[in-house]
Amino acid sequence: MSSLLHITNGDAFTSKLKKLKLTGDIITWREMLCEGKTETNVGSESFWKTRFEFLNKNYKVSKASFIEKTLKEYRSLCNHKQQDQIVLWFEYDLFCQVNLLAVISWLKIHRKYAQIYLVCSGKEDDTDVLYGLNELSDEHVLKLYETKTLLTQDDIEYADYVWQLYCSDNPIRLENLSDFKNFNFNYLESTIQAHLHRFPSIKNGLNEMETNILQLAMDKKPGSKGQFLSVLLKNQGVLGFSDNQFHNAINRLKPLFSSFNPVRLTQTGKAILKGETSYYSCMQENDVYLGGALKYNFLFNTESQRILKL
Repeated sequence: MSSLLHITNGDAFTSKLKKLKLTGDIITWREMLCEGKTETNVGSESFWKTRFEFLNKNYKVSKASFIEKTLKEYRSLCNHKQQDQIVLWFEYDLFCQVNLLAVISWLKIHRKYAQIYLVCSGKEDDTDVLYGLNELSDEHVLKLYETKTLLTQDDIEYADYVWQLYCSDNPIRLENLSDFKNFNFNYLESTIQAHLHRFPSIKNGLNEMETNILQLAMDKKPGSKGQFLSVLLKNQGVLGFSDNQFHNAINRLKPLFSSFNPVRLTQTGKAILKGETSYYSCMQENDVYLGGALKYNFLFNTESQRILKL
């Protein structure tokens, strides 16, 4: 008799999945590996130490909370050794795709005997809208489950390889990937591109997301910080970020805002948007990591769409 384990992308979808009463246990992957330093050895002591230090410093996550929410769930995953079929439930966005790579990298080492399936939501109808799992009806989720993709050994090796590159100190190696279409990851190429656009641009020293934050402040003229966060969440493309992440991003850009109630830019903020000046020297923090790479050791050339090492 084969047995099943489901690994989901978050608590909200875990709740939804429980109501569907599918066979098998459910583990929730509670991490946000798209932000902060990552190490290749997923689940190791140094991996979790690095992650806690980042989350504690940037999101005020306490040790007790980290142990309770993240480490206990990870230990539960470690203890689920009997299941020989594992279903991964993730979404199209950068947040999910980076977590997915890490989970597969872990499974490659610790669950060699298991068949690994992927259910990944995104393009679900004839529109250009991309859907998260929680936005789908129960019937649609069950249909995705019935047509889940069995990952080949090549898929697993490739996901692990991309994870190693994501954790390396040089994003140019990620930039040179070109064979995405040979593997069962429909959204990986677009999210790796979104990741590369998170390095500061030559044009104004801000990355694509930060520039977008200023542009939306200018265009939408939100009446309050709360309205501003709503606008950012709706207009973030394939990042898949939460309000906490945008709140932190706004705080980093605080000197470029004259007011948050209503939301207005300073003259410098407007000049940066026009490309008349750069914010690079003001933003240069020495310990900001994107995967394994230091954010401010690289620049993104928006014209050639290539990354340059400083």
